[in-house]
Amino acid sequence: MNQTKRAAVIQMALRLFLAGFGGYLSSLAMPRENIYPLIFVSVALLLLSVRNLKFFKAFTVGLVGGLAFYLSQIEWLSLYLGPVPWLALSSLEAIIFAFGMAGTALVWSWLNNSINWAKKFKPLLIAISLALIWTAREWVSISLPYGGFPWSRLAQTQSESYLADWVFLGGLGLLTFAIALIASIATVSLTIWQRDIRVPHWSAIATIAFLLLVPAVFTPASNAEAGEITIGAVQGNANAGLFANELPGTILQNHLDATELLKEKANFNKLDLVVWPENASDLSPFASSVANKKINQLVDQDLKVPLIFGTITERGEEIFNSSIYWKPDIGPTDWYDKKRPVPFAEYVPNRDFWYQLAPDLIGLVSRGYSFGERDGIFEYSKTSDSKISKLGALICFEIAIDDIGRNLVADGAQIILSQTNNADFGRSDETFQQAAFAKLRAIETGRVVVNVSTVGVSAIYSPDGSVIDQLPTFEPGVMLETLPLRTAITPAMLIGPLFDLLANLIAAALLAMALARTRKAAKPNGLTAAR
Repeated sequence: MNQTKRAAVIQMALRLFLAGFGGYLSSLAMPRENIYPLIFVSVALLLLSVRNLKFFKAFTVGLVGGLAFYLSQIEWLSLYLGPVPWLALSSLEAIIFAFGMAGTALVWSWLNNSINWAKKFKPLLIAISLALIWTAREWVSISLPYGGFPWSRLAQTQSESYLADWVFLGGLGLLTFAIALIASIATVSLTIWQRDIRVPHWSAIATIAFLLLVPAVFTPASNAEAGEITIGAVQGNANAGLFANELPGTILQNHLDATELLKEKANFNKLDLVVWPENASDLSPFASSVANKKINQLVDQDLKVPLIFGTITERGEEIFNSSIYWKPDIGPTDWYDKKRPVPFAEYVPNRDFWYQLAPDLIGLVSRGYSFGERDGIFEYSKTSDSKISKLGALICFEIAIDDIGRNLVADGAQIILSQTNNADFGRSDETFQQAAFAKLRAIETGRVVVNVSTVGVSAIYSPDGSVIDQLPTFEPGVMLETLPLRTAITPAMLIGPLFDLLANLIAAALLAMALARTRKAAKPNGLTAAR
């Protein structure tokens, strides 16, 4: 091997190392480790790994980075189903990631060679472009295919950072963009220092200062605007996983027993409503007379306030993952069916095709949940003639889906109840990563989020990002708090969808122009093209 080839091999090995190491570092920035400044280092290393590469080499390097990015963050997926789903999902997301990194390299090279009219602003313009491509690639990952995988977002790493307040202004997409932009400015500036040994232009410094200072100078409001409600949230510490083999009625009994702990609270006499998590009743009260009797007794005689709880319901040939609103002396008056069941866990899209590839795994999901169509609003009032409060309900992974929270607020939700079941993921990072979404949603929507799980993390988050109450994981427990009801519309509810659309359109335009200019440069004249 001659010296040139050896140097090329060493350089490629270094790039692959940077990509893999950068992807892995992202997992340390995620909850529960929460070393959130590392996400800037992670993004910077990933960007550096593809700098000055052609499309296909950047794709290869990006694929390694994407695999490290996802495999390290979602290892919890393998706990109950083994390595195949973990590897399969990570590989699919890594391919999307690789296309994003290849596009990043393409646009970076094009802009680096094309911007001559504003050389002083060139680093900032390049950095903005790279951040937009990252943000758009993330949107693709969380949206496609089959509704996407709404996880592993840069925004998720900042739930414990003051930068989380960016979601109040523009949603999780804007926070991702801010993180990517800070990292991109630092990365592009580093490449300039290597070449010209000069300080960054004031525009780059001012932009970073703006991104860091804006969320530091204000705190989102959390005051009561439409009165208050006292909610008891119950964590039953139940093995309520999809493939649990508990005796029928065990999970229901766990939550009945844990609910008794509410009576030990000093403010029990102020109780307005009780909420249980997803799958809290393993026996549907619509199919089991035992469950029906126990829930009626609890609501009518013990609590004397409404209960909202998760169970599985059947209507005709369809089954639903449902949340039931059960009132004293009346019974069930309303329900919400999960609108976005998890593909390959709660249902199997294109079952015949995937069954041929992995019959054992697909066979585990013997019958899929149907998609709900009802709104997630439950109306509560203390008496028939008192003011109605609107409670927004969502189920499990829906907390990670932007449209679900936005729709609840648009429908009038004054507080959000996030009912979840984390039992399938044991003591892994999954429940902490999901709780990060709950906290970010509270800030984004301007609503208190009551995140109640079968095993934890169960916590109540204020719209200003503070933790109102939280339970230890894997212990039965209750939270009983008087919470503000809010009606104000945050900037994120108005700007978030528009920002996502604009970022995607600009990123697509940048990629199209870079691809067109690259192809034109490769074919300088008609004779060359003909050959």
